[in-house]
Amino acid sequence: MSILNWELYHQTKESSRIHTDLIFEAKKPETFEKFAGNRLAGATKISENAKSKGGDSLLTYHHFSVKLPYYKKAAAGKFKIEEATAELKKLHTYLHAILEKFEAKDQVPFQKVMGKIEVIGELIIKHHETH
Repeated sequence: MSILNWELYHQTKESSRIHTDLIFEAKKPETFEKFAGNRLAGATKISENAKSKGGDSLLTYHHFSVKLPYYKKAAAGKFKIEEATAELKKLHTYLHAILEKFEAKDQVPFQKVMGKIEVIGELIIKHHETH
């Protein structure tokens, strides 16, 4: 192999390696904290828009506003899977108690508990996917 061919071979090989590295970099899975930060941004926007509309949209505001502290905590790297699992179980029990006793006389408490159940469940699932 001539010197020119040898250099061309190594340049092509290096170029291929860089291209492969870029592909793998692009396919890197989203971190748990990044996921939570993205969800925080979305929930904040929905919450603020619903609050500004008022009326029946306030139910959406209550549903999403309770999610914000959970997303903030997770985005900051302070999510504890054991605590989240325990809280989810308590909320599930609370929801069943409300429904069994027909104590859901107001939409707001129902929307808040459902929002918490959703966000905690979502974070637990994502945590398992990324860890």
